Amino acid sequence: MIKVYKFGGTSVGSVEKIQAIADRILAEPQNKHVVVVSAMGHTTDQLVKLSSEVTVTPEAREYDALISTGENVSAALLSMSIIAKGGQAISLNGSQAGIYTSNGHKRAKIIDVKPQRIQAELDQNKVVVVTGFQGISEYNDVTTIGRGGSDTSAVVLAVALGAKECDIYTDVDGVYTTDPRQVTDARKLTQLSYDEMLELASMGAQVLHPRAVECAK
Repeated sequence: MIKVYKFGGTSVGSVEKIQAIADRILAEPQNKHVVVVSAMGHTTDQLVKLSSEVTVTPEAREYDALISTGENVSAALLSMSIIAKGGQAISLNGSQAGIYTSNGHKRAKIIDVKPQRIQAELDQNKVVVVTGFQGISEYNDVTTIGRGGSDTSAVVLAVALGAKECDIYTDVDGVYTTDPRQVTDARKLTQLSYDEMLELASMGAQVLHPRAVECAK
């Protein structure tokens, strides 16, 4: 069975956390694993800040080329960790994973997924670690799909691979009535329809990216 996971920035925020993810994946050898990762911690914010120190109006193509690098670091480190612990793994960027987007930058839309490379690596019993938040345009330029877009990357890959579910890990353990980091009596919801989750995400709930919910539906 193929399992697709997405780990957000807080979940891959340190080497220790990345190693814990590797342990979790290796504890389920009966499954084939595709792991989508965000950039570590506040890496993307730091890259955006660097950009702003160079120019207040960065050229869109170069902006995407810069801020997409954070996910490359996370993916390579997780792949290394799995291999060091005795597993088999490979990291793939958006282009290598077959994620094709529109030609716009900063908020490109995923328009097609060709997962043949991912499937071939899975068939060799490798854990496939994919960079979230990025793809490739018809001009072979790196594109990014908007902040929080790693959720969407994971969902579309799950669909393309025929996975039964997509598990998204973040710094809270579910969807709450409000932000549990801000309100102590926030209540975790046991089940939500796609439309209910889409409304919450569209109104600003940060636990899931709205486009990811649309793609899942």
